[in-house]
Amino acid sequence: MADNPNELLASVLDAGGRSRLGPHIRAAPLEQGQVVAEPLERIDQVYFPYSGVISFLVPLTDGRLVQTGVVGRDGAVGALQALDGKVSPNKIVVQVPGQAAVVQAERLAEIVQDFPVLRSLILSYEQIFLSEVQQSAACNAVHTVQQRVSRWILRMNDLVGVNLAVTQDLLAEMIAVRRTSVTAAAVSLQAAEIIRCKRGHIQILDIERLRQSSCECYQSLEDYRHVVKGSAPNGVVQ
Repeated sequence: MADNPNELLASVLDAGGRSRLGPHIRAAPLEQGQVVAEPLERIDQVYFPYSGVISFLVPLTDGRLVQTGVVGRDGAVGALQALDGKVSPNKIVVQVPGQAAVVQAERLAEIVQDFPVLRSLILSYEQIFLSEVQQSAACNAVHTVQQRVSRWILRMNDLVGVNLAVTQDLLAEMIAVRRTSVTAAAVSLQAAEIIRCKRGHIQILDIERLRQSSCECYQSLEDYRHVVKGSAPNGVVQ
């Protein structure tokens, strides 16, 4: 087990899955730019990131990619598809490099058959992930670029901490706006001493003021996670 274990996987193991799932887990690196799945492609492996960030992206005909959700140390990629054999609805790419626990999708599907708690935990997490996708769609439709940039940085802080190895080009791609708009928002946040930007790097200086700069979407998702966590088996979904 990694020093910073995946929260969902840790919940599964603590809920009685150590003997069932543990022997089938292997560690694997997550390389930046690594394609985990293409749209309409079967996902053969389930990833539980220990570190790093994996993005779910919608490809557009003009070549742009729009992020709909991210997965890090609090979730899994491919778990739901493993349960029902469905294909990936998105292009799934490693955005920030790290490490992950990996389980073959077929093996996970077999284990779920006699381990209903695992199914419940996966479905609870997927409920949270779906809410993030829906909230992101609403956010992109009505909130300012600076609010959206602040929300995105807050979410990255949840997954990788206050030091983010991301470029403004990537940030613009993730929230589907022009780079110049992201630069203007970043300059404003930096002038207010909320963040510090260097080439390919963003450091959070004031998390509370960053929350104030964000829209209500970040806190709405936090509140929803707590509600789902409280109703999950043993209250263990993070």
